[in-house]
Amino acid sequence: MTKAELVDHVIALGDLTRRDGEVIVDTLFDSIIGAVKSGDKVEVRGFGSFRTRQRKPRTGRNPKTGASVSVPAKRVPYFKPSKDLRDLINPGESKPVRAAKTQEPHQPIDPHHPPAM
Repeated sequence: MTKAELVDHVIALGDLTRRDGEVIVDTLFDSIIGAVKSGDKVEVRGFGSFRTRQRKPRTGRNPKTGASVSVPAKRVPYFKPSKDLRDLINPGESKPVRAAKTQEPHQPIDPHHPPAM
C-alpha cells in the first residue's frame, strides 16, 4: 500500500477532502518520526511499536573490492508488530502458552459455585 492509497482509505471513511486526508496521514507519520527520532517509543495497541535500537561498531567488507571497512555504531529504527497483528498474519500459528510449574492440573470451574479466593 502506498501513502496515496492510505490517504484514499482515510477520506473514504468520512466526509473529508483529499487535502484533509493528506494532512491526517502526514501528521500521523510526522508524529511517529519525531518521537522515534528523539528516542521515545511509540506504541499503537493492536498494531505494534516503533523504537530505535543501537547497533555496535563492526568491520564490514566492500562488496566490490573485498576490502575491510570500519562501520561505526549507529541507531536504527525498529518496528515490532503486536501479537494481534502477528496472529492475523499467521492464523493458527500462535505459540502454545506454557503453564506455570506450580499450577495444579486444570479443573473445570462450576459457574454457579466459583472457587473461593
